[in-house]
Amino acid sequence: MALIGLMSDSHGEWLRTRSAITLLTSAKCEKILHMGDVETHEVLDELAGHPVSLVFGNCDCPSRLSEYAATLGIEVLDPASVVEFGGKTIAFLHGHDFEQYEAFIENPEIEIVVHGHTHEKRDEIVNKTRCINPGALHRASVYTVAVLDTTSGILEFLEVET
Repeated sequence: MALIGLMSDSHGEWLRTRSAITLLTSAKCEKILHMGDVETHEVLDELAGHPVSLVFGNCDCPSRLSEYAATLGIEVLDPASVVEFGGKTIAFLHGHDFEQYEAFIENPEIEIVVHGHTHEKRDEIVNKTRCINPGALHRASVYTVAVLDTTSGILEFLEVET
């Protein structure tokens, strides 16, 4: 079993981000990807000390957040990246750069694309590529994160308490 935690769109909601991290670490996620719209240092504080890689979103100010994230040991792979995890090639980005999203979808080496931005949960196949959005921690009817078992392919959405 290789578990990866997925989260997005914190929008400064540091307490909700703390709850999300607690859920993902309790689920035994070995790696956590944050798909951006962090917005504040307080959210980065909640991600510190965990195996997090993140990209920034359209509401983030990378020049203000990148340096602080580095001091906390958080891996910033902005604006998009590809990681190998559990035998899968996973691309991740915020989702507002539609050209980058399309490039990932069209790349036959990428098996999974994870994004945020829409604040809506998603798990579907587009051109043979699995596309996942874990939902959002702000401006959503239900706040969610997701856990993907890359070995079995099982994706579970977890509700984050407010």
